Amino acid sequence: MTPDTIDFDMALVQKYDAAGPRYTSYPTAAEFSADFTGKEFEHYVEQARRTDPGRPLSLYTHLPFCNTICYYCACNKVVTKNRRRAADYLERLYREIEMMGKLVGSGRRIVQLHWGGGTPTYLDDDQLRGLMAHTRKHFHFVDDAKGEYGIEIDPRSLDEDTLSVLRNIGFNRLSMGIQDLNLAVQEAVNRIQPAELTFSVLHEARELGFRSISVDLMYGLPLQTTTSFAETVDAVIDAGPDRLSVFNYAHLPQRFKTQRQIQEEDLPTAAQKLAILQNTIKQLQAAGYVYIGMDHFARADDEMALALQNGTLHRNFQGYSTHGESELIAVGNSAISQIGGCYAQNAHDLEEYYRLIEAGSPATVRGIVLTPDDYVRRDVISSLMCRFRVSFAEIEAGYGLDFMDKFQYELTALEPMRRDGLVDIAPRQITVTPRGRLLIRNIAMVFDAYRRGASTTTRFSKVI
Repeated sequence: MTPDTIDFDMALVQKYDAAGPRYTSYPTAAEFSADFTGKEFEHYVEQARRTDPGRPLSLYTHLPFCNTICYYCACNKVVTKNRRRAADYLERLYREIEMMGKLVGSGRRIVQLHWGGGTPTYLDDDQLRGLMAHTRKHFHFVDDAKGEYGIEIDPRSLDEDTLSVLRNIGFNRLSMGIQDLNLAVQEAVNRIQPAELTFSVLHEARELGFRSISVDLMYGLPLQTTTSFAETVDAVIDAGPDRLSVFNYAHLPQRFKTQRQIQEEDLPTAAQKLAILQNTIKQLQAAGYVYIGMDHFARADDEMALALQNGTLHRNFQGYSTHGESELIAVGNSAISQIGGCYAQNAHDLEEYYRLIEAGSPATVRGIVLTPDDYVRRDVISSLMCRFRVSFAEIEAGYGLDFMDKFQYELTALEPMRRDGLVDIAPRQITVTPRGRLLIRNIAMVFDAYRRGASTTTRFSKVI
């Protein structure tokens, strides 16, 4: 079987369908501590500037505002029609961008940019232009042909010229939420988005020269059936996006108040959800999409699929990435940076974020400094997530250790998965089988020292 093939074994998927991290980082955000301060963050950024001044950067900007609420949403968002709130936020965000630009220094180039939310296109066209101009003033970008500059858009929030504005200010990729095209499902989650609008935006983006277009779908929403979701997937395949993310809806109303608007009796059963996912995978693979890992698929000629094929795929807080050589600076409330051997998260609450920025300090409220053990385990987990294999020799060469001695406990813990056919354990390599690829989070968890004996049910979503 090729690296993109999935062997969907329903019995095994049901057996291993536990909760667990998504591993956009290791250690995960669950391990961040409030003892990590903004002063510490400054120290590690300055240290990274001195020791590796030419290393490229990714830049993430969080824009939390939305016009309306989608009941399924678990993002950090502010739902308001008061446009003044966005102006107040941009005032502080501008200050943070200037602060971070000075801290990072002029020698590092932005090779990857992403604006996420919330709904970044909640901003009007002038605000979008102004924010990009301010960002370019304080950070140095590579040219359009070399950089990956993406933004999340909501087709319902676009003005007539917004897509042209986005392309003109430098975005060359966009991600668009769809979730489901079925009207009954849309009504049940309070996101009415006609297919005609969605696909007209996609086609316009192609005409404007956006190099990559990604769409998000979500299974497990109320009133979904295998048949109805298959119709959505078929329509999306016909539109031909470059990438798709097919997310599992995690119903956690005790944590996310907006999800309490969803009628639990309308949700598909666990077995129905798995049937929807199984059928969706068949549709996408039959249409030529490559399974990247986790929830992600891409066309065979897409950079993401090529990175998977040649072993250069990476994973960070923005998900799968082809720019693993870059560190990550993140601005905006709740945003998480990854630089200089630390992870640092900004204040989630807007008022606290404003207070810290106005005091002239980073908005950091928690984070973690990686230990030598964290680095080793991060590389093992990243290799599993991004290449579906771990070479003992590569880890040993990188860290000067004996893999089998270091991970004796983990290799023993993998034995049940080996017997179930999820992994092959050769003398010098662990390989995730086609049967195990959907359960990669379970396999990665074996190497997570923080999860050993710890509960995952309250902090993490189900793996499938």
